[in-house]
Amino acid sequence: MLDIKFIRENKDIVKNACRVKNFPDVVDDILALDMRVRELKTITQTKTAEKNKISKEIPTSNDKASLVAKSKAISEEIANDMAELAEKEAALNDLMHRVPQIPSQDAPIGADESANIEIKRVGTPRKFDFTPRPQWELLEMNGWWLPEKIANICGTRVYALCGELAELELAVQTYVIQKLISKGFKYIECPSITKPQTIFNAGHFMGSDLSVMNNDVFMLTDTDRCLAGTAEIIINSLYADEILNENDLPMKFAGFSPCFRKEAGAAGRDTRGIVRVHQFNKVEQYIFCKPEDSDKMHESLLNNLCEIMEDFELPYRVIVACTGDMGFNKVKMNDVEAWFPSENTYRELGSCSSIGQFQARRTNTRYRENASGEVKFVATLNNTGIALPRALVPIIENHQNADGSVNITQKLQPLMGGRTKIGGKH
Repeated sequence: MLDIKFIRENKDIVKNACRVKNFPDVVDDILALDMRVRELKTITQTKTAEKNKISKEIPTSNDKASLVAKSKAISEEIANDMAELAEKEAALNDLMHRVPQIPSQDAPIGADESANIEIKRVGTPRKFDFTPRPQWELLEMNGWWLPEKIANICGTRVYALCGELAELELAVQTYVIQKLISKGFKYIECPSITKPQTIFNAGHFMGSDLSVMNNDVFMLTDTDRCLAGTAEIIINSLYADEILNENDLPMKFAGFSPCFRKEAGAAGRDTRGIVRVHQFNKVEQYIFCKPEDSDKMHESLLNNLCEIMEDFELPYRVIVACTGDMGFNKVKMNDVEAWFPSENTYRELGSCSSIGQFQARRTNTRYRENASGEVKFVATLNNTGIALPRALVPIIENHQNADGSVNITQKLQPLMGGRTKIGGKH
């Protein structure tokens, strides 16, 4: 969320953010409520002081009954004012959580992904001398999954990988974790079960009504828990209500967790194969840093994922997301998209996002400056390390052979027992 002081002093900037990000403009309502809340606080403080003064006078007064009656009347007024204050503060809190993050001045202005801009392209899509198979055909012919059995047991949009492809998934995951550890990230295995407030604190949903998450989040019936869709959710709240030392920043985490998403808004898309499923595994890059270091950290996170694409020998491109596509809580966002031969296009494998102090205000995560002793909110950033099984799709499609086997890239061979390929007729 944004600072109310910032909204008061930068009304037009905040209104513009609502406009370019395609969110309702509630700024005028916020300012009106804020004014009334401050007014009510002053009124109740004044009346409370008056009541306290009367209370001190009662013991020595010759007209105790009159003062007691006056004190009672003021108490009733205070109670009414406090009730209105609570109502107005709740309404203000809800609206404050409906204001989007201010996008970077460098972000392209646009309504949707059609306004995104490609800024980098690495590698050339392979020209096959045979008709390449789509992911589901490679999975089927090599016995790498059990779609019918799992659908009967677990329902649709879930998967189970078997044999060598399951080994490859583990190798990819392990490689990325080891790479991030070598770059100074602290590895953390995150739980997938959490409290709804934790998801809300990450700033992906608007308002203060937690039920808004029900279309996207698996809620655990008859409990106060739900399933998280990314390790970002857990890591973001690790230092809630704490004051960190400046010397400890930046704090870098490589968080692994099983992830769960309803994907309710994606009905009918990617129903074949393993691109879009309800449960998947992801390694997430996450950083707490000083706000002035955010741009540098963003480039570092983005570069890590680009290196991973190159390590896996995948043609890829980098996209700058426009204001209408970057989402509610982001200052700026870059997507990294790999080439999917079966679709003859690039598709997103990770999103690198600068969140500014938006999440930290929700979690109250701060740090103390060494020089001034001043306490400030940290900035947070995140980017995918790798998301599986989605990332397996470009890996097996780009490196397939005519017989259905898949070549193992050099970086992954040591984690695959030295094998150079899997599947096919070998």
